[in-house]
Amino acid sequence: MNTNQSQIGPKMRIEIWSDMMCPFCYIGKRHYEAAVKQFAEQDKLEIIWKSFQLDPTIPEQMDIHPSVYQYLAERKGISYAESKAMHSHVINMAKEAGLEYNLDDAIVSNSFKAHRIMQFAKTKGLGDAAEEQLFKAYFGDGRNLSDSETLIEIGKVIGLTEAEIQIALTDDIYAYRVHQDIREAKDLGIRGVPFFLFNQKHGVSGAQPSDVFLQTLEQSFKEWQKTNAVD
Repeated sequence: MNTNQSQIGPKMRIEIWSDMMCPFCYIGKRHYEAAVKQFAEQDKLEIIWKSFQLDPTIPEQMDIHPSVYQYLAERKGISYAESKAMHSHVINMAKEAGLEYNLDDAIVSNSFKAHRIMQFAKTKGLGDAAEEQLFKAYFGDGRNLSDSETLIEIGKVIGLTEAEIQIALTDDIYAYRVHQDIREAKDLGIRGVPFFLFNQKHGVSGAQPSDVFLQTLEQSFKEWQKTNAVD
């Protein structure tokens, strides 16, 4: 999939609001990628990842991190057993998408710092790589996405230097860009993620099947071509 925004020529924008702690966002990413593989004009697409926090009230510093099962049970007011059953369903969905979720080791934490990293990575054309590695770190590797040292390690995998990662974690512009994306989502009426916006017109909410993404992609691109010169 082509995510390089610096290439010459017009591209149709696809904006994706997500949170690295959202299990359906990673699944939705895979479903979307499966659709793009079937799309003949994939080099004419510009992928723009956007920040969203499902729960900004999670403390950035926590002495004890609840399990994902305990966290959802308390947040939704359901039993631990019900929460475990819901997560079991999500694990199966992930497996069907080719992902291995290791939720027993997942560390519930505030994702704001991780979004800072993603925002900086976007300036280097590495937004998609950042999302992929942050998702993998949380759902597969049991990493703490609110821990700066952990984020430095992940950032290096993405292709950032330690100096760049420190800038991402400390420069107010990247915090501003996180908040800006969240405000934009609110203005658009987006209440949950993932949310995919094609050509600033057609939205797809949730981890829809790949054929839904492909149909929306084809329709949006056909409309976009009418007003954009494509070689």
